[in-house]
Amino acid sequence: MGLKRQLYLWHRWLGIALCLLMALWFVSGVVMLYVGYPKLTPSERLGHLPVLPTACCAEVPVQWAQTPLQRLRLTSLGGQPFYLLELVDGQRVTLDALSGEPLERVDEAWVLAGARQFAGNAALNYRGQVNEDVWTHSRALDVERPLHLVELGDGERTWLYLSGRTGEVVRDASRTERVWNWVGAWLHWLYPLRGGFGFDNGWRVLVIGLSLLGTAMAVLGMVVGVLRWRFRKPYRSGSRSPYPGGWPRWHHIGGLLFGVVLVAWIFSGLMSMRPWGTTDSRSHLDPALMQGGALRAIDLPLSVSSALQLVRTELDVVELEWRRLDGSTYLVARDATGESRILYGQTLQRQFSRERLLIAASIMAPDRALESDWLERFDSYYFARDAQSMYGFQSRPLPVLRVRFEDAEQTWIYLDPASGEMVARHDQRQRIGRWLFNLLHSWDWQPLLERPLLREALIIVFSLGGLVICLSGTVLGWRRLRPRRRRRREAKPAQLRGQVR
Repeated sequence: MGLKRQLYLWHRWLGIALCLLMALWFVSGVVMLYVGYPKLTPSERLGHLPVLPTACCAEVPVQWAQTPLQRLRLTSLGGQPFYLLELVDGQRVTLDALSGEPLERVDEAWVLAGARQFAGNAALNYRGQVNEDVWTHSRALDVERPLHLVELGDGERTWLYLSGRTGEVVRDASRTERVWNWVGAWLHWLYPLRGGFGFDNGWRVLVIGLSLLGTAMAVLGMVVGVLRWRFRKPYRSGSRSPYPGGWPRWHHIGGLLFGVVLVAWIFSGLMSMRPWGTTDSRSHLDPALMQGGALRAIDLPLSVSSALQLVRTELDVVELEWRRLDGSTYLVARDATGESRILYGQTLQRQFSRERLLIAASIMAPDRALESDWLERFDSYYFARDAQSMYGFQSRPLPVLRVRFEDAEQTWIYLDPASGEMVARHDQRQRIGRWLFNLLHSWDWQPLLERPLLREALIIVFSLGGLVICLSGTVLGWRRLRPRRRRRREAKPAQLRGQVR
């Protein structure tokens, strides 16, 4: 059998197996432009927190104030102030900010109080505990499981998921999100098949395998399409395509027009899974070194009540966060809109200076040269996405300080001067992955992100082109299989007649 015939057969049978699935990918991808997988954005979380009273809290108990921490926040749970501690070993502790006593249990009453803080006057319906359901597949929620589910009596019949560790709201899912996601992200990411293979990595292996086969099918289709096109002498019908009309012609012409986009989308879907760690970070720089020592509550040179009194002169504080930079502990105060202030010693400031951030950054690699840029606009690797996108939960403030290290992995970091936080970090492999996945799949090129209507129109047009290819391929595959079934049905009576004789 000749090579050309082999190409035709491989393309045909891969198409029969995958075209319908790929058609569903195009439909669900368009839905995801407008309705994303449920998530709780930073603005939603802060927007439902009450203002912290000036005299709300006692100090962090000495036992915990001297303990090294990964993170420490003063926020509200169930309408009451609480300290949320994350220890360096991953353990989490929730302390009543008035009494210093640890939270004993997260039961139904406590969950409903947390939901009331978020929902206001809406009716509440406690629906029990869930470990993981169709709207909570995110691995970021693993530390919060089991989750408590509360349904709100608002117009959207919103579902709230609250942490089984603290009672904090960690996800909300409106009825609109739940309905559209059945044909959106839930379908696009093949979540119906998640967890059904008897081993943890089964879903990931399946998606990688299907994406590889889909990419091969699309590349073969382009090769076959070009081979069948008459560039010089047309066919007897006068067409340069061997198919004068119908589904075969739609499939051939559609593949020639939109095949490159089809390959790009399927291949970038493969790269979204970071197969075999090809685009995983290899950077050896440790961001924790920027702290200049362990974070401890006792190192703050000011009482919590005094800090709140100072900050309240400029901000209605809903949350305080303890942070450490270059050997000094300070507070970041935020209001319900996300506006923040830094309380450093007894001085309020809006942001750290460029020089202070560079000194802290240099601690990570004191023997490496670095370059820095003060960014007032997004660049190709640091950019914001709409709330409905899969990255809508990420905070991407401006301005930021971009620091580029001359290490072997060419690490870049982005520092938020309003908090001292490293809000993004990636090395050369991750930047390559950004082009192979994000750009090819989501078209999040900054000139297009600044023109959302143009971006959406282009994605929809090319998605329709891809849908034509896949639907026509599905029809052709069905026609190819149908005669075989008919011949088998006709063969059975003939065999029976032979047996009777």
